[in-house]
Amino acid sequence: MMTKTLILTSEFPPQPGGIGNHAYNLAKGLQANGFEVQLVCDTRSEMGEEEREFDRDLTFEVVRIPRKHIIFFSYIKRITTAFSLVSKNEMVICTGKFSLWLGAFLSFFFRRKFIAIIHGSEVRLPNIILRKLTDYALKRFDSVIAVSNYTKTMVQHLKLKNIEVVPNGFDMKLTPDSRDNNEPVPVLITVGNMTQRKGQHNVINALPLLLKKYPDLKYHIVGIPTEKEKLEKLSLDLGIENAVVFYGKVSEEEKIELLQQTDVFVMLSETTKTGDVEGFGIAILEANALGIPAIGALDCGIEDAIKDGTSGKLIGSKDPEQLAEALEDILKNYDTYAQEAKTWSQDFTWEKVIKLYLDVLRGEVIGEGDES
Repeated sequence: MMTKTLILTSEFPPQPGGIGNHAYNLAKGLQANGFEVQLVCDTRSEMGEEEREFDRDLTFEVVRIPRKHIIFFSYIKRITTAFSLVSKNEMVICTGKFSLWLGAFLSFFFRRKFIAIIHGSEVRLPNIILRKLTDYALKRFDSVIAVSNYTKTMVQHLKLKNIEVVPNGFDMKLTPDSRDNNEPVPVLITVGNMTQRKGQHNVINALPLLLKKYPDLKYHIVGIPTEKEKLEKLSLDLGIENAVVFYGKVSEEEKIELLQQTDVFVMLSETTKTGDVEGFGIAILEANALGIPAIGALDCGIEDAIKDGTSGKLIGSKDPEQLAEALEDILKNYDTYAQEAKTWSQDFTWEKVIKLYLDVLRGEVIGEGDES
């Protein structure tokens, strides 16, 4: 019998966002494995045509909440929509900040299995009242799933007995069988929103040192250009603007083409003063799948995405010397790193990750409670 499952998510494709990409693959995987999925999310485009076109080919039902100019009314609509759907489902999965609060609220009115998925930033909010609200909300859930061991440590003060780690996964449409790695040259890339959390500025700050050894080095920055102007100014101030190439937001196909031109993926993420933190770093695994080793930051979820010394290197995010040493080691042993990166990435395909979710969710005793 199909387990009727409601997913409440703060993001969803076709608009960008790691939480949305995760929710999409989770919903698709559950729908294919004995779960009947309904999903509630926002419409972010102005007219909603992008979303309607995307939803047309999905195997599960998506209920979109239009974004109002006054966001409060959108929140009210999310709440009323969720109330109308919970009674038709046996399990509720909540992912994203507001969804966690909403799920906890619903748990007072419905006897269902409530599952929370935490990614990172939503459990370290700068506002202490909202942070306490999230802590309280998590205690209301039957199970909590963290996408990395680092994310799990962020809620250790709650002493949750029902928390498990299930890593994030990736699903690439095109994965070539091989790359020509015989003579690597130092072309670096970061794929991700151009923000402080993603750490592009940390790579740029290290370029003057790297260019002394690799004068032809190029650094490709791919992603939504949120703070592009800041990064451009930093490049100019350091006099290394000719080594940095900005691409902005690109299609999946264009992203893969750019990755194929790359030797090393670099993500020197940092936790911001507002609590924005890297929960996992799925873009790293996508690069690994193409045979591209990675250099990533310690003290964040990237520690779960890189097998240090095997698929790449873990370093301090603000240490140019460590970056130079890691790059030298990878380039000297490139074929080994490239092959190990491919092998490592295969443990994080959604085909494997969804099996871990199935183990957790099927392990729950699904109650068919009515409204209380």
